[in-house]
Amino acid sequence: MRYFIYAIIISVVTFTNFVYADEFTSSSFRVLDPMFFSAGFGTSTDYQLWSSVSQLGIGTSTATDFRAQGGFLFFPFVSTPVVSATAGNAQVALSWAAVTGALGWTVSGYNVGQSTTAGGPYTYSSLGNVTSSTRTGLANGTAYYFIIRPEDTFGNSIATSSEISSTPVAPAYSQSAYYAQSAYSSGGGGTPSGGGGGSSGVYVVPPAPTTEVNFSGRAYPRSTVTLLKDAQIAVNTIAGPDAHFTIKLSSLSAGNYIFSLYSEDYQQRRSSSVTFPIGLTTGAMTNIGGIFLAPTITVDKSEVKRGDNIAIFGQSIPAGDITIVVNSEEEFFGKVKADNNGIYLFNFDTTPLSLDQHITKSKAAIASEISSFGPAVTFKVGGKNVLTASSVKCPARADLNNDCKVNLVDFSIVAYWYKRTLSAEFISREKDKLNGDGKITLVDFSIMAYYWTG
Repeated sequence: MRYFIYAIIISVVTFTNFVYADEFTSSSFRVLDPMFFSAGFGTSTDYQLWSSVSQLGIGTSTATDFRAQGGFLFFPFVSTPVVSATAGNAQVALSWAAVTGALGWTVSGYNVGQSTTAGGPYTYSSLGNVTSSTRTGLANGTAYYFIIRPEDTFGNSIATSSEISSTPVAPAYSQSAYYAQSAYSSGGGGTPSGGGGGSSGVYVVPPAPTTEVNFSGRAYPRSTVTLLKDAQIAVNTIAGPDAHFTIKLSSLSAGNYIFSLYSEDYQQRRSSSVTFPIGLTTGAMTNIGGIFLAPTITVDKSEVKRGDNIAIFGQSIPAGDITIVVNSEEEFFGKVKADNNGIYLFNFDTTPLSLDQHITKSKAAIASEISSFGPAVTFKVGGKNVLTASSVKCPARADLNNDCKVNLVDFSIVAYWYKRTLSAEFISREKDKLNGDGKITLVDFSIMAYYWTG
């Protein structure tokens, strides 16, 4: 027997921006259907109306008068890769953060696009499901431009990183090589002091190779962006009116570092941190681009009367598309556009929510770039409205990065210094926040566990 499914589109006066996935079943079929629904349901003693605008298949339907896009393909939740590039001799080593997705989106592999022209066109190479690649056979002194594109199991590109550039460089000569070359070219075999007979040659002291790391990306307009190196503040910078920022650290020693970045919005709400474990090579410049700090978020009520609105707001990039998620028995999604200062506001109707605790979080997108979700905030749906307190009491101790929380970020900082000699700066912090004995021991971890907020 052949079964036919008809999609009925019912017009209603008002639609909100909520989206959720509902499941329809019978003995003969099952439909998983992303759908929009109205803020309330039309009901009487005889019927209940669920309004739906959807499409059973994934793809685009077109006619001379309209185009309809439906299915999960048009509701992607995929983070944008953050790419780092380290120049070498006739090569560039690329690495990137693994892409995360939701609503069934998974990554089956990555493509790297390569060009000698900013903005492309690019030549693509399929890499498989890896998070690093070394591009070889390059010309030293030539700037190369790269992008990373993750793909789903069907080969669809589901995100594109920001373009990052790097210029391969020949290895610097050692002092002995400089002397040997100059002595050889002068036809002599002398030494730096002129001894050894023959022409002494010219002893050249080469410049010390510079080891650098550059960070670039998006924060919030005119916000302070802080870079930490091994849990210590290395430098602060101010993002531009377009939210872009660039930070350079030079004169570094080769070795492994843990870098972290965060920003603060116009009301001193701190973003979630992004962390990059990086190995630096002597004389090489490492670029880390495409950083996209997630939006800040807060709510105007710690408890909201069911059926009333709760304001969800924060700051992100100017004119960014902000997606807001409210977690309940079902996930509810809202979309709003940030203004020219990156400030966004979404009034969420709590009618569909149960009387319980709920959390909300947000992410931002612009063009093909999508941030990860930022920190979640909680609120309660109950029988009254309680405004959010204007100030938050921070833990008395163990909050090492001063974000009024004791969580895995603080744990990572303490873990880094475990059984190591503390720097002068961190000795002061350990004295104020931990047990003050000038070293990291299990006692400090016990203090952290006591003040843990998660």
